[in-house]
Amino acid sequence: MLDRDGYPPGVPCWVDTAQPDTDAAARFYRGLFGWEFEDRMPPDAPGNYLVASLDGLDVAAVGSAPDGAPATPAWNMYIWVESADATAAKVLDAGGQVVAEPFDVLDAGRMAVCTDQSGAVFSIWQAGTHKGAQSVNAPGTWNFSDLNTRDPEGAEAFYGAVFGWEATPFEGGGPTMWRVPGYGDFLERRDPDVRSRQDDVGAPPGFEDAIAWLMPMTSDQFPDDVPAHWSVTFAVDDTDAVVARAADFGGNVLVPPFDAPFVRSAVISDPQGAVLTVSKFVPTT
Repeated sequence: MLDRDGYPPGVPCWVDTAQPDTDAAARFYRGLFGWEFEDRMPPDAPGNYLVASLDGLDVAAVGSAPDGAPATPAWNMYIWVESADATAAKVLDAGGQVVAEPFDVLDAGRMAVCTDQSGAVFSIWQAGTHKGAQSVNAPGTWNFSDLNTRDPEGAEAFYGAVFGWEATPFEGGGPTMWRVPGYGDFLERRDPDVRSRQDDVGAPPGFEDAIAWLMPMTSDQFPDDVPAHWSVTFAVDDTDAVVARAADFGGNVLVPPFDAPFVRSAVISDPQGAVLTVSKFVPTT
């Protein structure tokens, strides 16, 4: 895939996880994906922010868990915005909450931590020197994020109002695509063959604008006490091999490898409990 240098407004742009033991988390993800890490925090900072790279390109990060963080870490998603302050105001107007008011992250950017109308947590990112993930969709990098919610209609209204997202059902059934109209045009300017490649593998109409998935939560999949949440998926070249490595490096296999349209996926957790999906793209044509 082509290297990235920024994202349009409304497009997810970065993922990280805050962990009690950053060194242990780095060992796990180095073994799992081959990531290398660099601490981007100043020497006198109270914690770490270990930015992961693959083939020299930034792909994700492992940070120190702040005081008061949940006991079990999670993967967090950031959405690119032009103004963190203006978007935080939109979140409130749309019925969400601003958990952490907009603040500067050195010269890297300005961010806020928010929740949607059902309580699913996400962050917004106004870029400074940090322009988000430089490589995505390649094996070992972030692929997609899913909103798991029991209120899909409310989610459509919320994310439409805040980010201009459109929810488009996947042709033939299955999950719903979150789309940012015009994102495909942005991609095509740097990658003129993106639409033809998607057509060649049977992607549905509008897939070039897809930026995430909307997944209704059902009682047979999630206990009633599991709240709405965002989850992340990383692309891999061999799902079964990555699952085996996860176990070797101290992770847990929550859902063994399974086949679904276009993918072979599995759900795992790292040694400290952060959950992630790993997925190999399997074209159907």
